[in-house]
Amino acid sequence: MGVVAGLREDIAAARRRDPAARTAFEVAVLYPGLHAIWAHRVWHALWRRRLRFLARAGSQISRWLTGIEIHPGARIGRRFFIDHGMGVVIGETAEIGDDVMLYHGVTLGGRTRDSGKRHPTLEDGVAVGAGAKILGPVTIGARTVIGANAVVTKDSPADSVLVGVPAKPRPRGSEEHMRALLAAPEYSI
Repeated sequence: MGVVAGLREDIAAARRRDPAARTAFEVAVLYPGLHAIWAHRVWHALWRRRLRFLARAGSQISRWLTGIEIHPGARIGRRFFIDHGMGVVIGETAEIGDDVMLYHGVTLGGRTRDSGKRHPTLEDGVAVGAGAKILGPVTIGARTVIGANAVVTKDSPADSVLVGVPAKPRPRGSEEHMRALLAAPEYSI
């Protein structure tokens, strides 16, 4: 996929997920979540070419400008969207699948100082509510919804709802819409 096609796909994903988004121009110019993702792609390319200091310096500039910290080593899939992204932190070994959405204050962090895989893996279609913390080398199954302020430290199967501290999974009903789950008061703390 070309650069311009990728940018268009990201803008379309943001418009699809944010009911407040009015025009593609508005999204492209005013959404810091998109700016952080676009910058990350540049810094990640430098990271993969072993230009580590330059990649880290660039990611810090992006953090200062957007309030979103994405380590250049993190691997991020297509159509990733960060809504109201202030305070989002994504660690070095985090892996994010396609069609994932994060709200503000989400942390994909580590729990150890050991080298190797120490940050979460979010499979395709995961949605993470505001303030949630997903810690350690856990895997969150596809199409899972994580409620606001949940603290996740264990793997989760696909099609789950995770809420609480520590978060406990339950199967997600086929009638439960992802946006409704993220906004429901019983799924926040």
